[in-house]
Amino acid sequence: MWQKIKPYIISVAIALGVGALAAFLTRDSMNIYQRINTPPLSPPSILFPIVWTILYTLMGISSGRIYLEEKSEKRDAALKVYALQLAVNFFWSLIFFNLEAFLFAFAVIVLLWILIIAMIKRFYDLVPWTGYLQIPYLLWVTFAAYLNLMIYILN
Repeated sequence: MWQKIKPYIISVAIALGVGALAAFLTRDSMNIYQRINTPPLSPPSILFPIVWTILYTLMGISSGRIYLEEKSEKRDAALKVYALQLAVNFFWSLIFFNLEAFLFAFAVIVLLWILIIAMIKRFYDLVPWTGYLQIPYLLWVTFAAYLNLMIYILN
């Protein structure tokens, strides 16, 4: 039993750890929303950590399940795309919040969006529900891209 649960625990911990590290490294820049013009539909700041915790947990569950698949080129490719999108996700936070490079951050979030689609496809091809579990992530990043672009335009 432990052998089946362990990959899920580790995968969720990795995803949440990446998110926590990004939050820690950007903590002094979070007051950005008090200094910039924000677009319509901007959610309250309290919503962001709640949503990201859920999304990182879903990423960890999906990647843990993919890891349990028999070792193959397809599995390894799916996990590589997952790791790459997780890294891009991490760096977007630093670029947007710490550097306040909004246009560059928008280019990075577009790359992230493409990588999420690639991840969903690869996950789905292996274990369909793991791909479906990433749809909220894709939707949130689509919304975040809107916010990012509008912040660039308004500021």
